[in-house]
Amino acid sequence: MSTARAQLGAYQNRLEHTINNANVAVENLSASESRIRDTDMAQEMMSFTRSQILTQAGTAMLSQANQSQQGVLSLLR
Repeated sequence: MSTARAQLGAYQNRLEHTINNANVAVENLSASESRIRDTDMAQEMMSFTRSQILTQAGTAMLSQANQSQQGVLSLLR
């Protein structure tokens, strides 16, 4: 009887440790996924900001080119 009790206690102990390990693994996986998503978001924001800066620079250059052409045309008149 005591041997059976000891075996059941050992099984229960192993199951508890296995459950705890699984819970830790789930927590670690969730934390890793969160870090990956945060990194992707930061990368996308950086790319978006870069695109906006390039677009604004292009618009400014076109504006300058148009002003230069207008200046030349006004000199020719």
